[in-house]
Amino acid sequence: MTRILENHYVLAVPEADASSSFYRDVLGFREVFAGDGWRFVRRENCTIILGACPDAIPASELGDHSYFAYLVVTIADRPWGMREFGIRTPDGHRIMIAHDMGETTTNEEEEC
Repeated sequence: MTRILENHYVLAVPEADASSSFYRDVLGFREVFAGDGWRFVRRENCTIILGACPDAIPASELGDHSYFAYLVVTIADRPWGMREFGIRTPDGHRIMIAHDMGETTTNEEEEC
């Protein structure tokens, strides 16, 4: 069977520039394409394609349907037991971030 090699998500956002800035400045993505109302941001094997759709229903009004990704990452175990958390983008899209407790991390992989 074929393998999925990368993850790409396409999101309608009110302002592609502002959304791209969030992914770049807050989540550590880099912008790899910009043109005609589109911004592509990438981090490792995950690309998020942001399309300017100012008249679309805002993701913040979609309730539970605003989730678009569940990313499994390396996260250091903290004394308070944080292993999964969610974030909401300025556009209202929600992303879950999780750490697979079966994997180990080292201090070199840990980011603050």
